[in-house]
Amino acid sequence: MFGSLTNFDGSLFDHLRRLEREVNDGLGSSSPLPAIRSVARGSFPPINVGATAEQVDVYLFSPGIEPKTLDVSIQQNLLTVSGERKPAEEAQARFYRKERYQGEFRRVITLPEDIDPDQVNARYSDGVLHIAVKRRESSKPRQITVN
Repeated sequence: MFGSLTNFDGSLFDHLRRLEREVNDGLGSSSPLPAIRSVARGSFPPINVGATAEQVDVYLFSPGIEPKTLDVSIQQNLLTVSGERKPAEEAQARFYRKERYQGEFRRVITLPEDIDPDQVNARYSDGVLHIAVKRRESSKPRQITVN
């Protein structure tokens, strides 16, 4: 009765591998384009990075953190943000599931080459850390008048 379950035909696995390749090709998973999620699920804090001709904006979604405990630095176009989210003090609480991150964290974001590390503004409001890094004046497009 169970003999047919233990004697797998090798062609079954060949068909499954072919099907997997076809699905991956159809979904574009072999494409060199970056994935929607740039870091592993559960990375903290989640970030958004955007850019304009004037500056690069980095948003770190980090509710429940004391702004004074955050360490923000730039070195060689690497923006580093580190800190700690302390656990909430729950008297007599017994948890069956905890999804909120707690503990130390560190995120490193590579910034474009044309940023000016002397022109950085960081502001924390409503659980969002917004870091604006201006671009160098020399890298901005300028209009040239033709005589």
